[in-house]
Amino acid sequence: MTVRHFYILLVALLLPLTMQAQTRSGLHPERFDTLIAGQRVGLYVLRNKRGAEACITNYGARLVSLMMPDRRGRMDDVVLGFDNITQYHRIRQNFGATVGRYASRIAGACMVLDGDTVRFRADGKGNLSHGGYPGFADRVWTVVEQADDHLTLRYVSADGENGFPGELTTTLTYTLTRKNELRVSYEATTTRTTVVNFTHHSFFCLSGSGERSVSAQLLRIDADSIAELKPDKNVSGRFLSVSDTDFDFRQQRPIGSFAYDHPWQLRQGERCVELVDEESGRTLTVSTTEPAVLVYTANGLKNGTGKHGRPYGPRSAVCLESMHFADSPNQPAFPTTTLRPGQTFRSTTIYRFGIKKR
Repeated sequence: MTVRHFYILLVALLLPLTMQAQTRSGLHPERFDTLIAGQRVGLYVLRNKRGAEACITNYGARLVSLMMPDRRGRMDDVVLGFDNITQYHRIRQNFGATVGRYASRIAGACMVLDGDTVRFRADGKGNLSHGGYPGFADRVWTVVEQADDHLTLRYVSADGENGFPGELTTTLTYTLTRKNELRVSYEATTTRTTVVNFTHHSFFCLSGSGERSVSAQLLRIDADSIAELKPDKNVSGRFLSVSDTDFDFRQQRPIGSFAYDHPWQLRQGERCVELVDEESGRTLTVSTTEPAVLVYTANGLKNGTGKHGRPYGPRSAVCLESMHFADSPNQPAFPTTTLRPGQTFRSTTIYRFGIKKR
């Protein structure tokens, strides 16, 4: 065999490995392979037989990419994010993150639990925001189980972390089903009485690029009321009817130009939210065991650069954050978020993708 023939054979053998190393969304796993705080971080890939793909990193238990078809069968990535672990670690943005221990806010960064005052690590405005920093989105999760269609991750939060009582063990499973559903399921146990409120924080862009505003996308929410926000964006403890307001999405209509960052009180039952991008034909239906959904229209994105050099500007995506209400530990009218030793917290949210026919 000549040297030339040897190199041709070597290239032929290595080319499939190179192609496998790049995901369907164009991500390179080696750009996620590193150590953070001495713990191994990587990229994990789920696929189904219909061509859908979900890429997840155990840094922050984040959904990095999600490939779903449009009405022409073309696959594209429907969540915002970065294509390397360096940006996730350096830039504090909740793209695809698991938020905890307590998503949203606890006013005054304190609560009374079983008669005792608990104080948390406050943000710059004197509240506890998204569990404090560093929160669950900033932690390296342990990979417990990996298969073609699911990934199970675990994080053990120390007693006293950011002020929260109890050692909290949280297990999260991502499942990509044959029906093009992404299931996000949580279980948690504690060694001391505490409060728990997780959410999944993907920025969804059904257009598949993040370069089009979500204003024209159609939204429906099974909710008759929202939790009232005060001028400081903390909840008042009251619920307001959505009738004759910008918050009435009981019938499908365009999102419009209003800057949403508000929690809806979902009806009992399936607790559904529906989002439709008529141009691509993609639809997203969200069902959840949680009592609320916070809709955030990415008002604060500042034209940063995301995956594959794409610019991410204000209103280029929408977050559909299923959760309990902000400040529930201080609001007796809200559903409880208290978790006690011997109990197991369980929560599931399903993101179901489909196609709207013309």
